[in-house]
Amino acid sequence: MTTRHCTSPIRSPLVMDSHSAFSFNLFNSINRFNPINPCLLALSFLSFAIVWPGRAQPWLDKISDSLFLQSPNGVYRVDFSGLFDLEGYYIDQRPPGLLFGDGDSFVTPRLSLFLDARAGKHLYSFVQVRFDDGFHARAPEPHERVDEYLLRYTPFDDPRLNLQVGKFATVVGNWVPRHLSWDNPFINAPLPYENILTVSDSSVPASPAQFLSRRGQPDIKEKWLTVVWGPDYASGASVFGSLDRWDYAAEIKNASLSSRSTAWDATDVGWDNPTVSGRLGFRPSTPWNLGVSASYGTYLQQPAQSSPAFPPGKRLGDFNQLTLAEDASYAWHHWQLWAEVFLSRFQVPNVGNADTLVYYLEAKYQFTPRLFGALRWNQQFYADINDGAGGQTPWDNNVWRIDTALGYRFTRHFQSKLQYSFTHQQGPLQQGEQLVAAQFTFKF
Repeated sequence: MTTRHCTSPIRSPLVMDSHSAFSFNLFNSINRFNPINPCLLALSFLSFAIVWPGRAQPWLDKISDSLFLQSPNGVYRVDFSGLFDLEGYYIDQRPPGLLFGDGDSFVTPRLSLFLDARAGKHLYSFVQVRFDDGFHARAPEPHERVDEYLLRYTPFDDPRLNLQVGKFATVVGNWVPRHLSWDNPFINAPLPYENILTVSDSSVPASPAQFLSRRGQPDIKEKWLTVVWGPDYASGASVFGSLDRWDYAAEIKNASLSSRSTAWDATDVGWDNPTVSGRLGFRPSTPWNLGVSASYGTYLQQPAQSSPAFPPGKRLGDFNQLTLAEDASYAWHHWQLWAEVFLSRFQVPNVGNADTLVYYLEAKYQFTPRLFGALRWNQQFYADINDGAGGQTPWDNNVWRIDTALGYRFTRHFQSKLQYSFTHQQGPLQQGEQLVAAQFTFKF
């Protein structure tokens, strides 16, 4: 297991200030465009992607292969790399999942810079810096962030044991190692990582009836949670390694799997209520990788305890999220298959246990060395809870979603994807039933 995401070295961080200024100007310019201009911008970039990569390939190869720092004996080395993504979204109603803002169509850029540093065979460090309009598109949070930073110590010359501290992605499941735009066959995440629930980390329902009334409301993304919030870059420490066909990983972090991105820094949420997670993997043969995961920890944040409805005599640590998961992946010739299933329980104040089961099945087929297609089926179910009037009813609306995507890798530096998704919730309220998205990625 590794959290290093990019392998191509790039420019020194000494020029990061110029990148920052460039990205801010670009974001501000795009955000000021009217609804027609983003379409024109997307067409311009598509034309650029088709015409320019072939001409620029030798020049980009030379830069990518030379932008690193290394000591004369090679013991110390620093590699720089990055991704620039330009994404466009057409939404027919309220934006689904972790897309924030109104239901209008929009274009959004993202610049991600990576630093990998090694000192001999046993010390490794990684940093990821981003400039965008929120960790998720149009999210109300800083537009420039250090999303990951870690220090890893490997005491032996083989991968049997690794010790790591910092802020990094969760060890749970099998989607996180391929969540960056260059590796993800789709533009968005599977349903477990982005479908908004009616469980809140800051708002406490006074009764089951009040909790159930949230089912008829549009998603309140600033207050409600997912089963796993994206890659969950929370802060903490982990131990992981590989022994023959077995992989293991365990972590302790400051926030739960469902914690939003504004809670991941240790300065945002302390260590009063840590979350413990782990995964055990088995590779029975070369094509297969199987795993089971578990996580337990408090999902409520400090504002919840200040709520008038918070039960007297209770603490935040009395209300936890318990998650069990299984994952599988398979690769054969042109096919790659992935699957994950999560069973998660939220202990909701004044309500009780709110259980949900969510899964997805994903397939990618490589038509040619450059052209690929992908199909993903997602579904989520909600258990019954007491409705406060002597009956039982599901605490949220069951939902299914189908995702289709087509991608083309022009060179080892340029990639584009087009995706169509259809989502349907049980009930009259729909959240972004149809989604069309395009993504252009430049890797350096």
